[in-house]
Amino acid sequence: MNEEMFEVEFRLGADMLQPNPGATHSQKRVGRGHGSGHGTYSGKGMKGQKSRSGKKLPYDNFEGGQSAFARHFHVLRGFNNKWRVPYQPVNLSTLDRFAEGTVITPELLKDAGILRHLREPVKVLGHGELTKPLDVRVHAFSASAAEKIAQAGGTATATAGTTEEN
Repeated sequence: MNEEMFEVEFRLGADMLQPNPGATHSQKRVGRGHGSGHGTYSGKGMKGQKSRSGKKLPYDNFEGGQSAFARHFHVLRGFNNKWRVPYQPVNLSTLDRFAEGTVITPELLKDAGILRHLREPVKVLGHGELTKPLDVRVHAFSASAAEKIAQAGGTATATAGTTEEN
């Protein structure tokens, strides 16, 4: 016998793929009469929120109308210090733009556009370098800022209280 007679061409492609038997089911046809088993109320029972069309519940952690767990205990979250002083931070790198020997006050910083208002006290932080001696008179200094101002030959003077309302 000739071997060429029994040679069969076999091709596998995406068009030959199909799901396993039992993996797919026909769509449930509801509201098509009593005999179907899904007639009248279409398997949704009688009245109520879950029988209506559209989104079933307002949101994922909805608790049926009772006060939500997260809103019940919101008062237990964290701690607010009522004596905290909200400072306006100013870095040393920002102060380096002023001329040598300048007396730097919150009013000068506001006029220069560095501060937006004078309602809160100003604190100088030690980020950056100071290359010239300045006389800085603001409400507070970080330890590193005071040290860098002194190293540059300037003075760091802490003033008390807040400034005028602006």
